[in-house]
Amino acid sequence: MAAKKKEKSADDFWREYEESTGEKVLARTIGQYLSGWDEFDAVSDTPLWGLAIVTSGGFRFHHFPQHNWLDTIFRPESVSSKEKTLFVPKDRITNAILTKESGWLKKLLGPVRSMITVRYTGDDSSEKELKVQTEFKTDGFAENLQLISGKF
Repeated sequence: MAAKKKEKSADDFWREYEESTGEKVLARTIGQYLSGWDEFDAVSDTPLWGLAIVTSGGFRFHHFPQHNWLDTIFRPESVSSKEKTLFVPKDRITNAILTKESGWLKKLLGPVRSMITVRYTGDDSSEKELKVQTEFKTDGFAENLQLISGKF
């Protein structure tokens, strides 16, 4: 008889995530990274999907490995095949904006998406802008980013 693998619940996943980061998760959603993080921009030519997360310590975009047969054939070591996390500490966040699609035609033709824009100070003290397009619920996302940064 084969041993059955125990499936992890969503609550277990988030509890373990908080334990591994040492920070409380305040808001989360699924999204696609678009721009604003040099490490991701330099190596990726495919969309990066993952979790956009606001924690008590800052903003994270956690990309999990993606595999499809085209990646395997053409890009066996692409960035999308590796787990990556970008992190902007709360003391570097200067602004956070959540923009929701509002056109009735867009709402009629597909899911309503939102854009999270996080403005932050880079390592070289320059102003940078990170963009993530979200697919699901974003309630409280920008508000939590603004609260943790303490600059609003």
